[in-house]
Amino acid sequence: MAEPTDTPCVGDVEDLFPHNWTFHHPMYLQMQNMDVEDGAQVHAAFLVFVDLTEVRQWKDVSSHKCPELQVVLLEGRETEGAPMQSVLPLPVHRSLNHKSVRIVLDRGFPMLLCAVASDSTLVYQRMTDGLVTPDPPARQNQDPGRRQHRKRRQPPSDHQSATK
Repeated sequence: MAEPTDTPCVGDVEDLFPHNWTFHHPMYLQMQNMDVEDGAQVHAAFLVFVDLTEVRQWKDVSSHKCPELQVVLLEGRETEGAPMQSVLPLPVHRSLNHKSVRIVLDRGFPMLLCAVASDSTLVYQRMTDGLVTPDPPARQNQDPGRRQHRKRRQPPSDHQSATK
C-alpha cells in the first residue's frame, strides 16, 4: 500500500493551475458577456487589461462595450488622480479608420490605441484630436539653443613657422 505524500498529483496541478486560466478570469467573462462579435478583439482587450492593471499598475481600469464599433473599450487612469483615458485594443489584423478613432475620441477622454499581435506583443500609440507637432530631437552633448563649437584650423604664426 502506498503512503500519502505531500507532492501534488498531476490532476491536482491542473486544478491549481488550469491550462486556460484566462477563460475563467472574472474580467474576461464580463467582456465575453458584452456580446461583441469579434472574439479576437475580446481576447485582445483582456490582454491589454492585464497589462494595464498588473504590469503598468493603472488605476480604476474598467471595460465598456462600444456598440457603434462592436468592440470592448477600456478606460482607466495611469496614476491615482490622473485624468481618465480610453484605450482601444485591436488585434493587428483588424483595420482602423478615421471614423472609428473619432467615435472613441468623442467620448471625451484622451485615447490610446493598442495594437495586439498574435504573440501577445502590445504596442501603444497615443491618438489626438488633430495634429500635434513633435518636439525636436535633442542632440547629445550640445547645449540647447547654441551651435556646436568646432576647433578652427589656425594658420601657422610667423614664430611657429620659423622654429620648424
